[in-house]
Amino acid sequence: MQVANPRRGYILGLSAYIIWGLFPLYFKAIANVPAVEIIVHRVLWSALFGALLLMVWKHPGWWRELRDNPKRLAILALSGTLIAANWLTYVWSVNNGRMLEASLGYYINPLVNVLLGMLILGERLRRMQWLAVGLAAVGVAQQVWQVGSLPWVSLVLALTFGFYGLIRKQAPVKALPGLVVETWMLVPIAVAWLLFNPGASSAQAQFWSTSEAWWLVAAGPVTLVPLVCFNAAARHLPYTTLGFLQYIAPTLVLLQAVLLFNEHLSSSTLVAFMFIWAGLAIYSVDAWISLRRRS
Repeated sequence: MQVANPRRGYILGLSAYIIWGLFPLYFKAIANVPAVEIIVHRVLWSALFGALLLMVWKHPGWWRELRDNPKRLAILALSGTLIAANWLTYVWSVNNGRMLEASLGYYINPLVNVLLGMLILGERLRRMQWLAVGLAAVGVAQQVWQVGSLPWVSLVLALTFGFYGLIRKQAPVKALPGLVVETWMLVPIAVAWLLFNPGASSAQAQFWSTSEAWWLVAAGPVTLVPLVCFNAAARHLPYTTLGFLQYIAPTLVLLQAVLLFNEHLSSSTLVAFMFIWAGLAIYSVDAWISLRRRS
């Protein structure tokens, strides 16, 4: 059994969320490619680069453990489906001018993580953590009210990633082998999509002489690095703590939406985000104090 290392968990978690927060810059570079086609190539190139990485970064016995435990393969099939749905929704929202909704979804996600951690994993919160959750909940409720209708983009992103993280935390499979198996189980679907869509941009020979082709190939390492960091961090941190680190990514997405891509941020939305940021600050201080005491 791997011994939890909170300090390593924080470093891995921060790395994952910062990279995810900068993803809009990557997807804007291939905005002319349909979201479904981007996800198809994320699956294919992630599977290829993941397999190559697994050949270098050895994990002895991982395949034998999965072969002898078919239930784990079923769990990875479910988690792979969840992360693919999350990818598709996120790419679509970024390239359709709905980055603020995507940002809201990842602000809601930590509350989903807290709820799952309490109800399923039996985790308990300290007083300062309860205050942080309360402030964040007020901010999220304000944003949901401001949308004026069911924010389906936000809810799909929050729920799919929340359950993905929970499943991967519960599955006794190491980060990289688990991710490789997840993506390879999606490869038949990705290949079938290409076969049944011969008119797709990437199915044309001339496409592979453009810069967009290289951006699609880069989807492999761009996808793998933060997911490996996240899955490894989940094995070192309480799920509620990991959830609150999530606020880093939507904050970066929010800043890019407003400052780079000119999406409108109203004063009421800003107030709601301030509640969320206050909750994050309180939770972070409490986590830092707890870590110092353990050290």
